Amino acid sequence: MRALLWIALSFLLALPALAQDAAPDRSVTGGAQTLEDIMARQRGEKLDDSFRRDVTGQGNVEALTGQLGTRGVASDSDVFRALRYGSANTTTSASGPTAGLLIQDSGMAWLTFREGPLLTYGLYILAGMTLVIALFWAIRGKIMIEGEKTGRNIVRFLSIERFAHWVMAVSFVLLGLTGLFLIAGRKFLLPWMGHEAYASVALVGKWVHNNVSWAFMLALVMVFVLWVHHNIPDRTDIKWMAKAGGLFKKGVHPPAKKFNAGQKIIFWAVILLGVSISLSGLALLFPFEISVFAKTFKIINATGLPQLVSGASLPEVLSPYEEIQLSQLWHGIVAFVFIAIIIAHIYLGSVGMEGAIDTMGTGEVDEQWAKEHHSLWYEEEMEKAKIAPKSATPAD
Repeated sequence: MRALLWIALSFLLALPALAQDAAPDRSVTGGAQTLEDIMARQRGEKLDDSFRRDVTGQGNVEALTGQLGTRGVASDSDVFRALRYGSANTTTSASGPTAGLLIQDSGMAWLTFREGPLLTYGLYILAGMTLVIALFWAIRGKIMIEGEKTGRNIVRFLSIERFAHWVMAVSFVLLGLTGLFLIAGRKFLLPWMGHEAYASVALVGKWVHNNVSWAFMLALVMVFVLWVHHNIPDRTDIKWMAKAGGLFKKGVHPPAKKFNAGQKIIFWAVILLGVSISLSGLALLFPFEISVFAKTFKIINATGLPQLVSGASLPEVLSPYEEIQLSQLWHGIVAFVFIAIIIAHIYLGSVGMEGAIDTMGTGEVDEQWAKEHHSLWYEEEMEKAKIAPKSATPAD
């Protein structure tokens, strides 16, 4: 009998816990959160907040129309939910695209991703590329001209081509350095520099970043116009890729035109990433004026891929703040990938390959270099030299 009493008492004590685990009746709570809702949000779990989003009625009319006295008026949680989710019919004395958005809670998600995964994995990408280059240098060493130099040079790039390249190169380096400072400085440099010094340097970095971006975009257009016809893929690229361009083995020199397959990959990466980062950059330079992601998400949803992968569509209605936040995050993601690719390009175009720096320095290369790295282009240039009309001798 005593055992049965203990069992009954244990069951009665467990009832509150069981009741707490059961899903609450949202119609009774009026959309109030439970402790489990709050704990789930703190754990970073995805929470269905429709029980709050959909309860945005105006139950407390007095709070909306009454005069504000010395003790204030009653708070109406429905009104604040309507403001938070953008469903309230409000008017403000201010003007602008964000004037009617009084509460937005996407900022913390943006900040958490920016200072967490974006910065962490972005730095991992740059460190990984640096490590790969260091290993390549240790194993392969500098790629030297294997044949005997002829002492005769051939023009590889004209002045206008070198100008476009160097404008892009210098502007990209400035954008990369100032961008890294702005995104990582708060975490790594601010504790060392102090708030006042960091604020001053960050202000200069922001000014440089915003204004140098125009030079980068101009050079991007110039590079595309000057070189796009040389970077159309063809069958010679397959042979070059099959032998990895001879990068990993001495004595291997697959034929290539003015740009080999590796350089074509770099070219199209620069164009595509450059256009993408420029669009997000313009959205940041002109806040709330350019909407990129809502329209992009609508196009992507039309393909059915988001529904197939995650079972849900991407949001097609975004607030002005969400557009800016997504533009900033995408700008950072593309920038880290872009910088990693350019690090490899800088290495091969400078200390990684003998004679490569001359292509953009003087614009001329030794004929032996041209034979080994771009034999088809070299043959084309020799044919042009043979059929070029010689200057006419003056008549007696």
